[in-house]
Amino acid sequence: MQAIIATLGYVLSPDGRQVLMLRRDTRPDDIHFGYYNGLGGKLEPGEDVVSGVRREIHEESGLDCEQVDLAGTISWPGFGRNGENWFGFLFRVPAWSGRPHQQCPEGTLVWTDLADVLAGRVPMWPSDRHFLPLVFAARPTVFHGVMPFANHEATSWSFTAG
Repeated sequence: MQAIIATLGYVLSPDGRQVLMLRRDTRPDDIHFGYYNGLGGKLEPGEDVVSGVRREIHEESGLDCEQVDLAGTISWPGFGRNGENWFGFLFRVPAWSGRPHQQCPEGTLVWTDLADVLAGRVPMWPSDRHFLPLVFAARPTVFHGVMPFANHEATSWSFTAG
């Protein structure tokens, strides 16, 4: 089965203490409904991953990325609604311009304290708690992980860094 290639970007506030999260609250049939997530989505044909994350962040938030830093990659076998395999490129976005929308077709954009995200005080996929500390590490190292899913739950997590 061919993997769906996607991006996931985490837009940081200028002081680095908050992250712009998308609260998926518009479509009850959304596999992510009720969860907070970074911004991103599927790559379009002929699009590289940096262009894809820039496009997705602009479409979802109205912001223009001035800097994107690769945080890592994750293979999510079985993650999709019908068991599709996903492969994601994760980015930190420490520099951007514009003013974020409050709403987008996917949900509500919310500046969220990074400490709350890392402490698990924000509703999100339970599996995100495994890799978000790597994304937001004080001295980040690019990582490459695999997180198999079955029945919409992660069954394991492993990664290499460097």
